[in-house]
Amino acid sequence: MANGSTLENTMWAAADKLRGHLDAADYKHIVLGLIFLKYISDAFQELYDRLAQEPYADPEDRDEYMANRIFWVPKEARWSLLQANAKSPEIGILIDSAMAAIERDNPSLKGVLPQDYGRADLDKRRLGELIDLIGTITLGDAGSRSQDILGRVYEYFLGQFATAEGKKGGQFYTPSSVVRLLVEMLEPYRGRVYDPCCGSGGMFVQSEKFITAHGGNVGDISVFGQESNPTTWRLCRMNLAIRGIDSNLGSHAADTFHTNLHRDLRADFILANPPFNMSDWGGALLGDDQRWRFGLPPTGNANYAWVQHIIAHMSASGRAGFVLSNGSMSSNTSNEGAIRRAIVEADLVDCMVALPPQLFYNTQIPACLWFLNNRKPTHRHGQTLFIDARNMGVLINRTLRDLTDGEITRIAVTYHAWRTGEGEYQDIPGFCKSASLDEIAEHGYVLTPGRYVGAADVQDDGEPFAEKMERLTATLRDQFAEGERLQKVIEENLRRLGL
Repeated sequence: MANGSTLENTMWAAADKLRGHLDAADYKHIVLGLIFLKYISDAFQELYDRLAQEPYADPEDRDEYMANRIFWVPKEARWSLLQANAKSPEIGILIDSAMAAIERDNPSLKGVLPQDYGRADLDKRRLGELIDLIGTITLGDAGSRSQDILGRVYEYFLGQFATAEGKKGGQFYTPSSVVRLLVEMLEPYRGRVYDPCCGSGGMFVQSEKFITAHGGNVGDISVFGQESNPTTWRLCRMNLAIRGIDSNLGSHAADTFHTNLHRDLRADFILANPPFNMSDWGGALLGDDQRWRFGLPPTGNANYAWVQHIIAHMSASGRAGFVLSNGSMSSNTSNEGAIRRAIVEADLVDCMVALPPQLFYNTQIPACLWFLNNRKPTHRHGQTLFIDARNMGVLINRTLRDLTDGEITRIAVTYHAWRTGEGEYQDIPGFCKSASLDEIAEHGYVLTPGRYVGAADVQDDGEPFAEKMERLTATLRDQFAEGERLQKVIEENLRRLGL
């Protein structure tokens, strides 16, 4: 079996065959639905074969699979049947029947799987080719599960779909480096983890990876989420199901502001990437909402509605990390400045991180990270850490930037040293600064890190100023002269060519 990027690239190339025949938003669900089906079929078949070899076991006993936390796959839904009929013009109908049968026999998947493969506008020849390709790759056996093969494929595909769909696709996907930074800083080892706008579930997946990487027990966290887009809600359910992450995403997709499915939840950790500067959020209908503890958010921008919703769901010792547009750090329009001041004066703001540009698929709006803490350590009462990471990141293509592992580590280590006192923290001009509430007040309660960290120190090489200027002037003079010489050479060559 192919491994590493070869596997993901091969599968993406095959899936991309459908691009000319379907909108990206459609083929996303077509492809990921089939990958999910192959995954649960592989896991089922491996246990089926093992049970068939045992003298007193019945491989058709559904309870055997439930006891091993394996989805039961009824006969009409097994991959072998679909593979055998991949060239049939009825393949779309067979897949729909398979999805319906799996949902029927696995209540936790009810309403999750796509069931529109039989529609007329879906090219059945290409659908069959996709089944043939996916059929060559083992995704759900024990070995693949231990290597998180499917998780890797899913994460890669979600990123590729976000790129293909641009602004529309980016709404369901937070870049993995941003999610990793949030998780590395919050460290959600145990307790209730909540995302009020969970998209495809990236915050939960990265939390699980963090816990596993640090030797913890995934069973020590309880996952709660909500998502308003029905297709994205189903995508999240699938994304968590393939990893065996138990979650409470509510019984349906719903708007977090107007249908709060976790009204009584007080979470230990909250991670979120709300839609930036959302104007059409129905704020006029929520004027007296109890969540607006620090002031009435403007009806034309949901940023401070999200902030206060998050605060309302933090436990007594809860911590939160979330993404917002840069404007949230300094805006004074429509009561936003007064709300921000009240949150600062309540000593809730733990850390602010200014992010580099071009990190997000769906917007070019500059972004930042907010970290809130309901119970700051005693030695950090009345203080906020500011980190300026605007100059970090590397371009991965013409339009997108990514934070490197080293940069994520540097930011997280700085924050932990400041917050816990277990490491040596010191202000670094141009990068980080621990500011008091009085200093923040002097800046009009603006939370932009650049206001506090100052400029980076310039390394003094000891060269006297006059000598440095003479050297630089001579260098520029030489470069200019060389440029004139090259220009003359070019003109002479063009003259000889008669141009």
